[in-house]
Amino acid sequence: MKKINLVIVGGGPAGLAAAKAAYDCGERDILILEREAELGGILNQCIHNGFGLHTFKEELTGPEYAARYVAEVKQRNIAYKLNATVIDVSKNKVVTYVSEEDGLVQIQATAIILACGCRERPRGAINTAGMRGAGVFSAGTAQKLVNIDGYLPGKEVVILGSGDIGLIMARRMTFEGAKVQAVVELMPYSSGLNRNIVQCLNDFDIPLYFSHTVVDIKGKDRVTGVVVAEVDEKLRPKKETERLIPCDTLLLSVGLLPENELAKNAEVQLSNTTGGAVVDENLMTNIDGVFECGNVLHVHDLVDFVSAESENAGKCAAEYIQGYKPCHEKITIRCTNGVRYCVPTVLNKDDVYAAQSFKMRVSNVFKKVELAVLADGVKVFGKKRPVVAPGEMENIVLSAEQMKALKQASDVEITLIK
Repeated sequence: MKKINLVIVGGGPAGLAAAKAAYDCGERDILILEREAELGGILNQCIHNGFGLHTFKEELTGPEYAARYVAEVKQRNIAYKLNATVIDVSKNKVVTYVSEEDGLVQIQATAIILACGCRERPRGAINTAGMRGAGVFSAGTAQKLVNIDGYLPGKEVVILGSGDIGLIMARRMTFEGAKVQAVVELMPYSSGLNRNIVQCLNDFDIPLYFSHTVVDIKGKDRVTGVVVAEVDEKLRPKKETERLIPCDTLLLSVGLLPENELAKNAEVQLSNTTGGAVVDENLMTNIDGVFECGNVLHVHDLVDFVSAESENAGKCAAEYIQGYKPCHEKITIRCTNGVRYCVPTVLNKDDVYAAQSFKMRVSNVFKKVELAVLADGVKVFGKKRPVVAPGEMENIVLSAEQMKALKQASDVEITLIK
Protein backbone atom coordinates (compact mmCIF):
# COMPACT_ATOMS: atom_id res chain seq x y z
CA MET A 1 0.00 0.00 0.00
CA LYS A 2 1.28 3.43 -0.95
CA LYS A 3 1.59 6.16 1.67
CA ILE A 4 0.85 9.77 0.74
CA ASN A 5 0.41 12.69 3.12
CA LEU A 6 -2.47 14.43 1.33
CA VAL A 7 -4.89 12.84 -1.12
CA ILE A 8 -7.38 15.17 -2.81
CA VAL A 9 -10.41 13.50 -4.40
CA GLY A 10 -11.50 15.65 -7.34
CA GLY A 11 -9.54 17.77 -9.80
CA GLY A 12 -12.15 20.47 -10.31
CA PRO A 13 -11.93 24.05 -9.01
CA ALA A 14 -12.19 22.92 -5.37
CA GLY A 15 -9.51 20.24 -5.59
CA LEU A 16 -7.10 22.45 -7.55
CA ALA A 17 -7.45 25.38 -5.13
CA ALA A 18 -6.99 23.07 -2.13
CA ALA A 19 -3.85 21.52 -3.63
CA LYS A 20 -2.33 24.93 -4.40
CA ALA A 21 -2.97 26.21 -0.87
CA ALA A 22 -1.65 23.05 0.81
CA TYR A 23 1.56 23.29 -1.24
CA ASP A 24 1.99 26.96 -0.36
CA CYS A 25 1.65 26.03 3.33
CA GLY A 26 4.63 23.68 3.05
CA GLU A 27 3.10 20.33 2.13
CA ARG A 28 4.82 18.61 -0.79
CA ASP A 29 3.47 15.05 -0.71
CA ILE A 30 0.16 15.67 -2.50
CA LEU A 31 -1.84 13.60 -5.00
CA ILE A 32 -4.96 14.76 -6.86
CA LEU A 33 -7.25 12.00 -8.16
CA GLU A 34 -9.55 13.02 -11.03
CA ARG A 35 -11.95 10.65 -12.80
CA GLU A 36 -12.16 12.70 -16.01
CA ALA A 37 -9.57 12.88 -18.78
CA GLU A 38 -8.42 16.38 -17.79
CA LEU A 39 -8.33 18.70 -14.81
CA GLY A 40 -10.85 21.51 -14.40
CA GLY A 41 -14.07 19.72 -13.55
CA ILE A 42 -17.40 21.15 -14.62
CA LEU A 43 -15.79 24.47 -15.57
CA ASN A 44 -14.55 22.93 -18.81
CA GLN A 45 -18.09 22.93 -20.20
CA CYS A 46 -19.08 26.35 -18.79
CA ILE A 47 -17.97 28.48 -21.74
CA HIS A 48 -19.97 31.55 -20.66
CA ASN A 49 -18.23 34.39 -18.85
CA GLY A 50 -18.81 35.77 -15.35
CA PHE A 51 -16.17 33.75 -13.53
CA GLY A 52 -13.20 35.17 -11.63
CA LEU A 53 -14.47 38.63 -10.67
CA HIS A 54 -13.69 38.02 -6.98
CA THR A 55 -10.59 35.84 -7.36
CA PHE A 56 -8.80 37.43 -10.30
CA LYS A 57 -10.60 40.81 -10.49
CA GLU A 58 -11.47 40.18 -14.14
CA GLU A 59 -14.21 38.41 -16.05
CA LEU A 60 -13.28 34.95 -17.37
CA THR A 61 -15.01 31.99 -18.98
CA GLY A 62 -15.14 28.68 -17.11
CA PRO A 63 -12.27 27.06 -19.06
CA GLU A 64 -10.15 30.21 -18.61
CA TYR A 65 -10.76 30.17 -14.86
CA ALA A 66 -9.91 26.47 -14.62
CA ALA A 67 -6.77 26.99 -16.72
CA ARG A 68 -5.47 29.54 -14.20
CA TYR A 69 -5.60 26.98 -11.38
CA VAL A 70 -4.36 24.10 -13.55
CA ALA A 71 -1.33 26.23 -14.39
CA GLU A 72 -0.73 26.92 -10.68
CA VAL A 73 -0.83 23.20 -9.90
CA LYS A 74 1.50 22.29 -12.75
CA GLN A 75 3.89 25.10 -11.89
CA ARG A 76 4.25 23.57 -8.41
CA ASN A 77 4.71 20.05 -9.84
CA ILE A 78 1.82 18.75 -7.75
CA ALA A 79 1.14 15.12 -8.70
CA TYR A 80 -2.22 14.21 -10.23
CA LYS A 81 -3.82 11.15 -11.80
CA LEU A 82 -6.40 11.47 -14.59
CA ASN A 83 -9.01 8.85 -15.51
CA ALA A 84 -8.66 7.67 -11.90
CA THR A 85 -11.98 6.85 -10.23
CA VAL A 86 -12.00 6.69 -6.44
CA ILE A 87 -14.25 3.81 -5.42
CA ASP A 88 -13.77 3.87 -1.65
CA VAL A 89 -12.54 6.03 1.22
CA SER A 90 -12.38 4.32 4.62
CA LYS A 91 -12.61 5.95 8.03
CA ASN A 92 -8.98 4.89 8.50
CA LYS A 93 -8.13 7.18 5.56
CA VAL A 94 -7.39 4.44 3.05
CA VAL A 95 -8.25 5.67 -0.46
CA THR A 96 -8.94 3.08 -3.16
CA TYR A 97 -9.00 4.08 -6.81
CA VAL A 98 -9.02 2.33 -10.16
CA SER A 99 -7.56 3.43 -13.48
CA GLU A 100 -6.68 1.80 -16.78
CA GLU A 101 -3.06 2.74 -16.29
CA ASP A 102 -2.58 1.66 -12.65
CA GLY A 103 -5.31 -0.93 -12.10
CA LEU A 104 -6.58 -1.10 -8.50
CA VAL A 105 -4.54 1.01 -6.08
CA GLN A 106 -4.83 1.61 -2.33
CA ILE A 107 -3.27 4.61 -0.62
CA GLN A 108 -2.85 5.21 3.09
CA ALA A 109 -3.32 8.95 3.50
CA THR A 110 -2.44 11.13 6.46
CA ALA A 111 -5.14 13.59 5.39
CA ILE A 112 -7.87 13.55 2.75
CA ILE A 113 -9.74 16.42 1.13
CA LEU A 114 -13.04 15.44 -0.47
CA ALA A 115 -13.66 17.85 -3.36
CA CYS A 116 -16.03 15.67 -5.38
CA GLY A 117 -18.48 18.36 -6.45
CA CYS A 118 -22.18 17.71 -6.97
CA ARG A 119 -24.58 16.14 -9.45
CA GLU A 120 -27.94 17.20 -10.81
CA ARG A 121 -31.22 15.95 -9.43
CA PRO A 122 -32.68 13.60 -12.09
CA ARG A 123 -36.21 13.25 -13.44
CA GLY A 124 -36.83 10.26 -11.19
CA ALA A 125 -36.38 12.43 -8.10
CA ILE A 126 -39.28 14.74 -8.99
CA ASN A 127 -41.85 12.07 -9.99
CA THR A 128 -43.23 13.84 -13.05
CA ALA A 129 -45.87 11.84 -14.90
CA GLY A 130 -45.55 10.94 -18.57
CA MET A 131 -43.91 8.56 -21.00
CA ARG A 132 -40.15 8.05 -21.10
CA GLY A 133 -39.74 9.61 -24.52
CA ALA A 134 -36.52 11.15 -25.81
CA GLY A 135 -35.95 14.83 -25.20
CA VAL A 136 -35.77 15.04 -21.40
CA PHE A 137 -32.32 16.18 -20.22
CA SER A 138 -30.80 17.67 -17.14
CA ALA A 139 -29.61 21.20 -17.86
CA GLY A 140 -25.98 20.20 -17.24
CA THR A 141 -26.22 17.32 -19.70
CA ALA A 142 -27.63 19.68 -22.31
CA GLN A 143 -24.78 22.08 -21.58
CA LYS A 144 -22.23 19.34 -22.26
CA LEU A 145 -24.00 18.29 -25.46
CA VAL A 146 -23.98 21.85 -26.80
CA ASN A 147 -20.64 23.16 -25.53
CA ILE A 148 -18.43 20.06 -25.65
CA ASP A 149 -20.00 17.59 -28.10
CA GLY A 150 -21.52 20.07 -30.56
CA TYR A 151 -25.09 18.73 -30.54
CA LEU A 152 -28.33 20.72 -30.18
CA PRO A 153 -30.67 18.72 -27.88
CA GLY A 154 -33.84 20.26 -29.32
CA LYS A 155 -35.46 23.23 -31.04
CA GLU A 156 -38.55 23.96 -28.93
CA VAL A 157 -37.58 23.99 -25.26
CA VAL A 158 -39.23 24.25 -21.85
CA ILE A 159 -37.03 24.47 -18.75
CA LEU A 160 -38.28 23.24 -15.37
CA GLY A 161 -36.56 24.99 -12.49
CA SER A 162 -34.79 28.33 -12.30
CA GLY A 163 -31.43 27.13 -11.05
CA ASP A 164 -28.41 28.93 -12.43
CA ILE A 165 -27.55 26.16 -14.92
CA GLY A 166 -31.09 26.20 -16.28
CA LEU A 167 -31.10 29.99 -16.63
CA ILE A 168 -27.75 29.97 -18.41
CA MET A 169 -28.92 27.17 -20.73
CA ALA A 170 -32.00 29.20 -21.64
CA ARG A 171 -29.68 31.83 -23.08
CA ARG A 172 -27.31 29.26 -24.59
CA MET A 173 -30.11 27.40 -26.40
CA THR A 174 -31.40 30.72 -27.71
CA PHE A 175 -27.93 31.56 -29.06
CA GLU A 176 -27.89 28.22 -30.90
CA GLY A 177 -31.22 28.92 -32.62
CA ALA A 178 -33.64 27.06 -30.35
CA LYS A 179 -36.84 28.67 -29.08
CA VAL A 180 -37.17 28.60 -25.28
CA GLN A 181 -40.90 28.68 -24.67
CA ALA A 182 -40.78 29.17 -20.91
CA VAL A 183 -38.91 28.64 -17.66
CA VAL A 184 -41.21 27.13 -15.04
CA GLU A 185 -40.40 27.46 -11.32
CA LEU A 186 -42.21 25.58 -8.56
CA MET A 187 -41.41 28.12 -5.85
CA PRO A 188 -42.59 31.77 -5.74
CA TYR A 189 -38.95 32.85 -6.07
CA SER A 190 -35.96 31.85 -8.19
CA SER A 191 -33.29 29.46 -6.97
CA GLY A 192 -30.73 31.17 -9.21
CA LEU A 193 -28.84 34.44 -9.07
CA ASN A 194 -30.85 37.54 -9.91
CA ARG A 195 -28.21 38.64 -12.44
CA ASN A 196 -28.80 35.42 -14.40
CA ILE A 197 -32.55 36.10 -14.53
CA VAL A 198 -31.84 39.54 -16.00
CA GLN A 199 -29.07 38.52 -18.42
CA CYS A 200 -30.41 35.11 -19.50
CA LEU A 201 -34.20 35.54 -19.49
CA ASN A 202 -35.25 39.20 -19.44
CA ASP A 203 -32.72 40.21 -22.10
CA PHE A 204 -34.17 37.59 -24.46
CA ASP A 205 -37.86 37.97 -23.55
CA ILE A 206 -38.05 34.42 -22.17
CA PRO A 207 -41.01 34.14 -19.76
CA LEU A 208 -40.46 32.90 -16.19
CA TYR A 209 -43.51 31.45 -14.44
CA PHE A 210 -43.23 31.34 -10.65
CA SER A 211 -45.42 28.96 -8.59
CA HIS A 212 -45.83 26.65 -11.61
CA THR A 213 -44.66 23.14 -12.38
CA VAL A 214 -44.75 20.47 -15.07
CA VAL A 215 -47.42 17.89 -14.23
CA ASP A 216 -47.25 15.73 -17.38
CA ILE A 217 -44.85 15.05 -20.24
CA LYS A 218 -46.53 14.28 -23.55
CA GLY A 219 -45.07 12.14 -26.33
CA LYS A 220 -44.16 8.47 -26.62
CA ASP A 221 -41.00 8.26 -28.74
CA ARG A 222 -40.10 11.95 -28.43
CA VAL A 223 -41.46 14.72 -26.22
CA THR A 224 -44.24 16.60 -28.01
CA GLY A 225 -45.26 18.92 -25.18
CA VAL A 226 -45.54 19.42 -21.44
CA VAL A 227 -48.55 20.19 -19.30
CA VAL A 228 -47.87 23.09 -16.94
CA ALA A 229 -50.01 24.03 -13.95
CA GLU A 230 -50.00 26.67 -11.25
CA VAL A 231 -49.47 25.40 -7.67
CA ASP A 232 -51.11 26.52 -4.42
CA GLU A 233 -49.37 27.60 -1.21
CA LYS A 234 -48.78 23.92 -0.36
CA LEU A 235 -47.18 23.37 -3.79
CA ARG A 236 -50.11 21.24 -5.03
CA PRO A 237 -51.00 21.68 -8.73
CA LYS A 238 -54.31 23.41 -9.47
CA LYS A 239 -56.14 21.22 -11.98
CA GLU A 240 -58.09 24.11 -13.48
CA THR A 241 -54.87 25.97 -14.41
CA GLU A 242 -53.35 23.18 -16.54
CA ARG A 243 -52.25 24.11 -20.05
CA LEU A 244 -50.20 22.39 -22.74
CA ILE A 245 -46.99 23.96 -24.02
CA PRO A 246 -45.85 22.26 -27.25
CA CYS A 247 -42.13 21.47 -27.22
CA ASP A 248 -39.67 18.76 -28.22
CA THR A 249 -37.30 19.16 -25.27
CA LEU A 250 -37.61 19.50 -21.50
CA LEU A 251 -34.54 20.59 -19.54
CA LEU A 252 -34.48 19.95 -15.80
CA SER A 253 -32.78 22.43 -13.46
CA VAL A 254 -34.32 21.18 -10.25
CA GLY A 255 -31.43 21.19 -7.80
CA LEU A 256 -27.96 19.84 -7.15
CA LEU A 257 -26.95 16.99 -4.85
CA PRO A 258 -23.49 16.82 -3.22
CA GLU A 259 -21.56 13.70 -4.30
CA ASN A 260 -21.14 12.24 -0.83
CA GLU A 261 -21.19 8.47 -1.39
CA LEU A 262 -17.47 8.27 -0.53
CA ALA A 263 -18.07 10.30 2.63
CA LYS A 264 -20.82 7.88 3.68
CA ASN A 265 -18.43 4.94 3.27
CA ALA A 266 -15.95 6.73 5.52
CA GLU A 267 -18.71 7.21 8.15
CA VAL A 268 -18.53 10.98 7.80
CA GLN A 269 -21.45 12.69 9.51
CA LEU A 270 -23.68 14.38 6.91
CA SER A 271 -26.09 17.28 7.26
CA ASN A 272 -29.75 16.53 6.57
CA THR A 273 -30.15 20.06 5.21
CA THR A 274 -27.23 20.46 2.79
CA GLY A 275 -26.43 16.81 2.05
CA GLY A 276 -22.79 17.71 2.70
CA ALA A 277 -20.59 16.92 5.67
CA VAL A 278 -20.87 18.47 9.11
CA VAL A 279 -17.62 20.44 9.37
CA ASP A 280 -15.90 22.69 11.89
CA GLU A 281 -14.26 26.05 11.21
CA ASN A 282 -11.26 24.19 9.71
CA LEU A 283 -13.58 22.37 7.27
CA MET A 284 -12.70 19.10 9.01
CA THR A 285 -15.39 16.44 9.33
CA ASN A 286 -16.03 14.23 12.36
CA ILE A 287 -13.25 11.96 11.04
CA ASP A 288 -9.89 13.45 12.04
CA GLY A 289 -7.90 14.39 8.97
CA VAL A 290 -10.83 14.17 6.52
CA PHE A 291 -11.86 17.55 5.10
CA GLU A 292 -14.58 18.70 2.67
CA CYS A 293 -14.84 21.77 0.50
CA GLY A 294 -16.64 23.13 -2.53
CA ASN A 295 -19.98 21.90 -3.85
CA VAL A 296 -19.64 18.50 -2.17
CA LEU A 297 -19.95 20.40 1.12
CA HIS A 298 -22.74 22.76 0.10
CA VAL A 299 -23.82 24.22 -3.23
CA HIS A 300 -22.17 27.59 -3.92
CA ASP A 301 -23.34 30.51 -6.07
CA LEU A 302 -19.95 31.36 -7.56
CA VAL A 303 -16.82 29.35 -8.29
CA ASP A 304 -14.83 32.20 -6.72
CA PHE A 305 -16.40 31.27 -3.37
CA VAL A 306 -15.56 27.60 -3.99
CA SER A 307 -11.91 28.51 -4.56
CA ALA A 308 -11.66 30.65 -1.43
CA GLU A 309 -13.24 27.96 0.75
CA SER A 310 -11.08 25.23 -0.78
CA GLU A 311 -7.87 27.17 -0.29
CA ASN A 312 -8.79 27.33 3.39
CA ALA A 313 -9.33 23.55 3.39
CA GLY A 314 -5.92 23.01 1.80
CA LYS A 315 -4.26 25.23 4.39
CA CYS A 316 -5.99 23.43 7.27
CA ALA A 317 -5.13 20.00 5.86
CA ALA A 318 -1.46 21.00 5.64
CA GLU A 319 -1.55 22.21 9.24
CA TYR A 320 -3.12 18.92 10.32
CA ILE A 321 -0.33 16.95 8.62
CA GLN A 322 2.19 19.21 10.35
CA GLY A 323 0.77 18.29 13.75
CA TYR A 324 -2.42 20.25 14.46
CA LYS A 325 -4.95 18.16 16.38
CA PRO A 326 -8.59 19.26 16.59
CA CYS A 327 -10.40 19.82 19.85
CA HIS A 328 -13.08 17.16 20.31
CA GLU A 329 -15.31 19.35 22.46
CA LYS A 330 -17.65 21.00 19.94
CA ILE A 331 -20.52 23.44 19.97
CA THR A 332 -23.22 23.09 17.31
CA ILE A 333 -24.40 26.29 15.64
CA ARG A 334 -28.18 26.60 15.70
CA CYS A 335 -29.93 28.17 12.68
CA THR A 336 -33.31 29.75 13.43
CA ASN A 337 -36.00 32.15 12.15
CA GLY A 338 -35.48 31.51 8.46
CA VAL A 339 -31.76 30.73 8.36
CA ARG A 340 -31.73 27.31 6.68
CA TYR A 341 -28.14 26.23 7.29
CA CYS A 342 -24.68 27.53 8.08
CA VAL A 343 -21.17 26.35 7.19
CA PRO A 344 -19.25 25.68 9.40
CA THR A 345 -21.82 23.69 11.34
CA VAL A 346 -19.81 23.18 14.55
CA LEU A 347 -17.04 25.09 16.32
CA ASN A 348 -14.09 23.72 18.26
CA LYS A 349 -14.19 24.76 21.93
CA ASP A 350 -10.49 25.62 21.88
CA ASP A 351 -8.46 28.78 22.45
CA VAL A 352 -7.66 29.46 18.78
CA TYR A 353 -9.36 32.75 17.98
CA ALA A 354 -8.99 33.86 14.38
CA ALA A 355 -11.27 35.69 11.95
CA GLN A 356 -13.79 33.28 10.45
CA SER A 357 -16.12 33.28 7.45
CA PHE A 358 -19.65 31.83 7.79
CA LYS A 359 -21.72 30.97 4.72
CA MET A 360 -25.46 30.39 4.91
CA ARG A 361 -28.74 30.35 3.01
CA VAL A 362 -32.22 31.39 4.07
CA SER A 363 -35.39 29.37 3.56
CA ASN A 364 -37.49 32.06 1.86
CA VAL A 365 -37.43 35.63 0.60
CA PHE A 366 -37.30 38.07 3.54
CA LYS A 367 -37.23 41.86 3.34
CA LYS A 368 -35.74 44.38 5.78
CA VAL A 369 -34.13 41.90 8.15
CA GLU A 370 -30.99 41.73 10.25
CA LEU A 371 -28.71 38.71 9.98
CA ALA A 372 -27.48 38.22 13.55
CA VAL A 373 -25.08 35.96 15.43
CA LEU A 374 -25.88 35.36 19.10
CA ALA A 375 -23.63 33.91 21.82
CA ASP A 376 -25.69 32.79 24.82
CA GLY A 377 -28.43 35.11 23.60
CA VAL A 378 -26.17 38.16 23.31
CA LYS A 379 -25.72 39.64 19.82
CA VAL A 380 -22.06 39.64 18.78
CA PHE A 381 -22.69 40.46 15.11
CA GLY A 382 -25.48 42.09 13.12
CA LYS A 383 -25.82 42.82 9.41
CA LYS A 384 -28.92 44.60 8.08
CA ARG A 385 -30.10 43.42 4.68
CA PRO A 386 -32.85 45.00 2.54
CA VAL A 387 -33.67 41.55 1.11
CA VAL A 388 -32.36 37.99 1.48
CA ALA A 389 -33.34 35.09 -0.80
CA PRO A 390 -32.58 31.36 -1.05
CA GLY A 391 -30.85 31.81 -4.40
CA GLU A 392 -28.19 34.13 -2.95
CA MET A 393 -25.72 32.68 -0.45
CA GLU A 394 -25.04 34.99 2.49
CA ASN A 395 -21.50 35.42 3.80
CA ILE A 396 -20.44 37.06 7.06
CA VAL A 397 -16.97 37.39 8.56
CA LEU A 398 -16.46 37.50 12.32
CA SER A 399 -13.36 39.00 13.89
CA ALA A 400 -11.05 37.08 16.22
CA GLU A 401 -12.66 38.84 19.21
CA GLN A 402 -16.15 37.85 18.06
CA MET A 403 -14.99 34.27 17.52
CA LYS A 404 -13.66 34.24 21.09
CA ALA A 405 -17.15 35.15 22.33
CA LEU A 406 -18.64 32.29 20.27
CA LYS A 407 -16.14 29.65 21.37
CA GLN A 408 -16.58 30.57 25.04
CA ALA A 409 -20.38 30.37 24.80
CA SER A 410 -22.56 27.36 25.51
CA ASP A 411 -25.11 28.30 22.84
CA VAL A 412 -24.44 29.84 19.42
CA GLU A 413 -27.32 30.91 17.19
CA ILE A 414 -27.49 32.45 13.72
CA THR A 415 -30.87 34.01 13.10
CA LEU A 416 -32.89 36.60 11.20
CA ILE A 417 -34.30 39.48 13.22
CA LYS A 418 -37.31 40.93 11.44
